[in-house]
Amino acid sequence: MDNDVLRQAPLFSSLDDEAATALGGSMAETKLRRGDVLFHEGDSGDKLYIVTEGKVKLGRSSADGRENLLAIMGPGQMFGELSLFDPGPRSATVTAVTDAAFGSLSHDDLLRWLDGRPQVARGLLSQLASRLRKSNDVVADLVFSDVPGRVAKALLDLADRFGRTADDGVHVHHDLTQEELAQLVGASRETVNKALADFASRGWLRLEPRSVVIMDLERLSRRAR
Repeated sequence: MDNDVLRQAPLFSSLDDEAATALGGSMAETKLRRGDVLFHEGDSGDKLYIVTEGKVKLGRSSADGRENLLAIMGPGQMFGELSLFDPGPRSATVTAVTDAAFGSLSHDDLLRWLDGRPQVARGLLSQLASRLRKSNDVVADLVFSDVPGRVAKALLDLADRFGRTADDGVHVHHDLTQEELAQLVGASRETVNKALADFASRGWLRLEPRSVVIMDLERLSRRAR
């Protein structure tokens, strides 16, 4: 695994070159085609994964078949760390949104690395705290924010991680369908489409297939508050 990609993961950001190279050599590599599932909610597992290429989505399903999209992740982001400390069933289904590649580290390998490496342990605690904080924010948004506000916030988050600045605005290739974007903000596709159309009519953004071009970050940011 490339050391620069490895260091994008909060857990390994402070590793020196020698440690990063050794750790990368101990990680297994996995590749998926778009639409393939890495593992399902409820599966057993004891590996942490780092995205090295592409994008994946983490989702959960209700008993009646409804789906909720928890997160979209790209290169340098990790998932599956909960299974390292709580070896119960996987809490989400992970599906490749694009062709994707991953490095994985087993429970035993990571524990060996944590032993005597307090900076790695601190990175993992920081990652877990960040995940908890984000979960709290999602709950608060569902209670206090309307759908257009949640859509604006989701687009800004995607822009921060996947956006590319150009003369005409910030190009955000999120690779999500309209249904997946609706699942991400916890609303119906019709309501989310209405919010997007309103933003477009105001000149804040331009809609493109599986992407948007944000042309007025300031107004979109105000709407997200």
